[in-house]
Amino acid sequence: MKDRKYIWSLITVYMCYFTHGIQAIILAQNQVNFYTQWGYTDPVAGAQAVSLAITATGFGKFLTVWLGGMVSDKIGRKKMAVGGGILYILCFAGLLVSTNFMVACVCAFLAGVATSGFWDASLYPAAQEAAPKYAGAALIGIKAFVSISGIIYPLLVVYFADAGMWKVNIWIPLILSIICTILAMISPFVYDDQMKEQVKTDDGETISAAEAEIEALKATMLVRPNKLVNFFTVFYAFLCMFIMYGAQQYTKAFGMLNAGLTEIQAAGLTSIYTVGSIIAVVFWAFMMGKLRWSPLKVILIDSVFTAFALAIVLIVKNTIVIHIGIALLGFFAAGGALQTGLRVRQELVPGPKGKNTGIYYTWMGFASTFLPYLVSNMTKRIGQESAIYTMMLLMLVAAFVATAMMVYLAVQYKKIFGVNPLTRQEA
Repeated sequence: MKDRKYIWSLITVYMCYFTHGIQAIILAQNQVNFYTQWGYTDPVAGAQAVSLAITATGFGKFLTVWLGGMVSDKIGRKKMAVGGGILYILCFAGLLVSTNFMVACVCAFLAGVATSGFWDASLYPAAQEAAPKYAGAALIGIKAFVSISGIIYPLLVVYFADAGMWKVNIWIPLILSIICTILAMISPFVYDDQMKEQVKTDDGETISAAEAEIEALKATMLVRPNKLVNFFTVFYAFLCMFIMYGAQQYTKAFGMLNAGLTEIQAAGLTSIYTVGSIIAVVFWAFMMGKLRWSPLKVILIDSVFTAFALAIVLIVKNTIVIHIGIALLGFFAAGGALQTGLRVRQELVPGPKGKNTGIYYTWMGFASTFLPYLVSNMTKRIGQESAIYTMMLLMLVAAFVATAMMVYLAVQYKKIFGVNPLTRQEA
């Protein structure tokens, strides 16, 4: 921890992402109740309306994350964190009372803007800044809190729906959003303090401590990173999200259509995938935090074994083997690889963390938009069974490409810093 007082900013980050984990699934988990409240009586039309509202969330994220990162670097983390909390409050309050589909879409759009334009842009950097020596572990903790809420909330949804109190499922994230906003208001943030602190450079120029930190990182480089390093560190976000999103959305369909599993067996694949990802979060946090493994080493291993897991799932038509393969896929592809890749980006291409986060997550947004479009298009042309199998093959190709990229970055890392990233980092 950079300073004990900044533990509050880290608590704020994790509380916000615990709340985000609920926001990400609230529409899908309460689908029937929401579309009934909006006035739909036809289940098909209602389900389509909920899907469109979910799309509005993604649209809000995609439009604002790059700009949000740059604004965060200009005005500080606190204001952005508070702003995101306020938008979350408006979103959930609107969903609570809205009886109109279009109003619900506006609320969902606001949630997307709040998540990426405000929180991702400010809180991902804030996590790294609060614990710079353990930045990789701090980032991977975000994934842990999103996953935890993703497990707990669906159970609460069922309980309160069965009790005839389904709106409690909206009150929960609404109250959490208020808590997040208050925490953001009272917590000190490293970057905001650095913006106020002035430092003199060797040539007599006065800059902020935040700028001085970036210059200090650049000063440790023996050579500047080339354009390919710059590209690979952001394109990894596309490849990682392509694999993660494909596994999240289509694992069950693959099990039923391509692997010969029953519906119950195929449904279990999603749970196994999630459990694998949660175990990985704890494991990689320990390896980076306690054993000082470099983030680049972690995502190189993640990429290699993601390819291995996908290969055995595609090749071996055995129920037990497929379940093991999906567990490995969850561990290596969804156990914080996306967040760890952001740390690699900041290490190899140091710059304003908000801007780097914005660029990185824009590439991630490309993948989450491109993949469902691709699967939809293939389904129309070659049928769902062939489309799902082709998508899994493309995920395998993406894993191979990610592995090749990480090998290249490992070679370049040694040239840039004079240190082998596969060895233990200095404290």
